[in-house]
Amino acid sequence: MNKVDDFAQTERNVNFRQLGNPLPRIDSPGKVFGETLYAGDYSMANMLHAKILRSPLPSACLKSLDVSKARALEGVACVLTFKDLKKKTIVTGLPGLSGSRPEIIDHQVLVDEIARYQGEPIALIAAETLEIAERACALIEFDLEPLPGVYDVFEAQKPGAPIVYGEDNIVAEYKARKGDVEAGFLQADTIVENTFTTQFVEHAFLEPEIGLAWVDDQGVVNIRTSTQRIEHFRSVAAALDIPHSKVRFRGAMLGGGFGGKCEITTELFVALLATTTKRPVRLCYTREESFYGHGKRHPFVITHKTGFDRDGKITAAKIDITSESGPYAFMSHSVLLSALEAGAGPYRVGNLHIDARSIATNNMYTSAFRGFGATQACIAYEQQMDEAARVLGIDPLELRRINFMNTGDTNAVGATIKSAVWSEQCMSKAWAALGDPLQGEGPIKHGRGVAASLQGYGRLVWTHDTAEGWVGLELDGTVVVRSGITDVGSGQVSALAQIAGEILGVDMQTISVYNSDTSTTPLAGITAASRGLYMSGNAVRLAAEAIRDRLATRAAQAFGVKPTDIDFAGSNVFVIDHADKSIPLAKLISLCAYDGVHLSELAIFRAPFGDVIDMDIVKGQVHPDFTFGAHAIEVAVDTDTGEVSILKSIGVHDVGQAINAQAVEGQIEGCAAQGHGYALCEELIYEEGCLVTPSLSEYLCPTAMDCPEIQSIILESRSGLGPFGAKAIGEAGLAPVASAVANAVANAIGVRVHDFPLTPEKILAAINESA
Repeated sequence: MNKVDDFAQTERNVNFRQLGNPLPRIDSPGKVFGETLYAGDYSMANMLHAKILRSPLPSACLKSLDVSKARALEGVACVLTFKDLKKKTIVTGLPGLSGSRPEIIDHQVLVDEIARYQGEPIALIAAETLEIAERACALIEFDLEPLPGVYDVFEAQKPGAPIVYGEDNIVAEYKARKGDVEAGFLQADTIVENTFTTQFVEHAFLEPEIGLAWVDDQGVVNIRTSTQRIEHFRSVAAALDIPHSKVRFRGAMLGGGFGGKCEITTELFVALLATTTKRPVRLCYTREESFYGHGKRHPFVITHKTGFDRDGKITAAKIDITSESGPYAFMSHSVLLSALEAGAGPYRVGNLHIDARSIATNNMYTSAFRGFGATQACIAYEQQMDEAARVLGIDPLELRRINFMNTGDTNAVGATIKSAVWSEQCMSKAWAALGDPLQGEGPIKHGRGVAASLQGYGRLVWTHDTAEGWVGLELDGTVVVRSGITDVGSGQVSALAQIAGEILGVDMQTISVYNSDTSTTPLAGITAASRGLYMSGNAVRLAAEAIRDRLATRAAQAFGVKPTDIDFAGSNVFVIDHADKSIPLAKLISLCAYDGVHLSELAIFRAPFGDVIDMDIVKGQVHPDFTFGAHAIEVAVDTDTGEVSILKSIGVHDVGQAINAQAVEGQIEGCAAQGHGYALCEELIYEEGCLVTPSLSEYLCPTAMDCPEIQSIILESRSGLGPFGAKAIGEAGLAPVASAVANAVANAIGVRVHDFPLTPEKILAAINESA
């Protein structure tokens, strides 16, 4: 067991009154009774309905575009093409970055000359009804001349390949080097080499992209939207060529995001149409439009060459990583960097050589998705560990134990791990929770697999990430919290209430949280990168603690004791160990108000700041900290049909400190279900850049009928950088799931399928080939 050192934020024997308990979330009643308003629930008088004309071809030249018939259609208020735009491109930077030098990412708003992927927007229509907008779409005449495209990452790197991005189709390229890899291979008694591939994956959130925009009486463009990042208001303002202060984003509760709503989707389109027509405009994607309208999970090809000595210790590793970007960069740089950082997994590798690149194609563009590159890296390194165990004749769990890193070791890019590394504890508990193995009969073969992982959380340290939070007291003893954080459905808002309630000694029911509005809440940055609780939670903690200190000082004066003798609980303030010396919180607030004590606080939390590191050979701190965990799976495989059934699924993670245990369990369970689908069935298939799985009828997601009971086990080292020592779990829970499924399937059938997803066809082919 790793020692939890001074890096821990709280003492291990601390007792919390609210934190860690499975308290009902403050948004639960609204969701249960159907009162919660999502972006799609809003409408306005005199509202127009929008539609997008998209390119049916993945690589083509727009030779002509005639919208006259559409504009002439009765009921059409506006049709916009690239000719009507002040700015032809929209520019964004890295999420969470508001200062320093941003990494600029741009793409065309509407097709100007070249369409670079199937579904790229060509024209915008606003009409009195949705039906009229759809008819207008069909009336637009355009001529697209097909151009040579490139649809394979390795073909895209060959001389003479069509150029989609830059000068050579290389969107990003990174290297990592540690020790002497060639000398390490010379020390090896066994060398194991394998290549693993992952696929395009759809986010498949319940709520499609939606936006509603209107211009108010002050000339401010208001946008009610389903987004993970309200800070996009700046990019929209720049694209409209108006001041930032003239754009207001109002986020709503999200019906799922998983990274798919990190980018600008409907927001600019409705803003353009609203400012042109001077009327409210609503745009809601259909499920099929959503498939074409947002970026996907990056496909990866990863090759591992690993050397082991006779005792199973890793002597050297050489890893080659290639991801597919699609025609635009979006977040491919950052996703690739995360994959590089996580490339060697939670293992000590002294001699390491990693080459990583992201390549442009004319397939759909790719961007953020839960796990953000670290999940694809885990799929490769954990299957490699199982394959190495098979070759070496060592138990897979023992091979991992031999090589797990500890606190103080360095990761793939040479950064020191300062927090607790409980990989062994997580793996052992997950494996033990599987219980006794089940036995199959006839063609049904049972198998078990385990996978361990590390997942960075927070933004890259050189983005100098910050979040602000505001806490205020009312005279009746109730509390108000304001934060720009968006709630993607996983309890971000409720967690802020629980933190403030713990510090100020009030129940969550007495706390109101206002969030996700660029005009009324302090900005908190994107809800992504597992940074929501870490950043906004710490900001609210700081604000609440500042207020508590003022209250404690005034209470100490009243009771004639020191401020450190004061405690808060049950909306009362009292002297510790003296129950008779107590005052209602509301009474103390009134005394403070009479004395002119400031009863609100705006706090800023600054993540660890660092300088931009050398990107030629990446070395140093990339993410502030890491979450470590493991997942264990038991499957049954029908060797006659190739069908896989997941029988047991157990996730174990060190979350530092659970703010709400039930919410943590929900994250682990959701990650497990998503990981099951990633491993077994989910795949967006493109043929020459054209999507052939354009809806949920063809794209197969696991349902409740496909998922077993999922067990979540929470460990708490209290060593994280989040509030009260918390670590992130929103992405970390996913990282090891798919690789654990793959290892269980390989264990059941005695042969490995290297290409995701593990479909029945691939499983049967592998069985037949091995026979």
